[in-house]
Amino acid sequence: MKQVLFNPQQAKAVIDGLWMQAKAHLMAGQRMVVTLKEETRKESQNRKFHALCGDLEKSKHPWMGKPRTAVQWKVLLVSGHAVATKEECEMVPGLEGEYINLRESTALMTVRRGASLIEYAVAFCAMHRIPTMTDEEAHA
Repeated sequence: MKQVLFNPQQAKAVIDGLWMQAKAHLMAGQRMVVTLKEETRKESQNRKFHALCGDLEKSKHPWMGKPRTAVQWKVLLVSGHAVATKEECEMVPGLEGEYINLRESTALMTVRRGASLIEYAVAFCAMHRIPTMTDEEAHA
């Protein structure tokens, strides 16, 4: 059972219903697992972030002396965002001796963290005068 809780009254009703379902199993000696976590990022956030990565690629803005692909910009932005927000950034030797960044997964980000990443990417683009689809939509 997966439920999105959006207000206290609705949450109480869901939790009461969950208790009714769990009680019988617990009384029968079965163990149950309940997980409560923040909602992960929205599909609209995913589309916006990937569009920003595409805007960076299209701009041909160089990083370390050469233009980067959207996939490379994603790695750079997620890594930079982690450092800027004081999250863990771990560089480790890879399987073939190369160095890699074990970065957080954007798919597992909360809505709040996803919004922060988008804000970081937009600020990076603005700082480097890179036009984005967001800019074009604002002036349409």
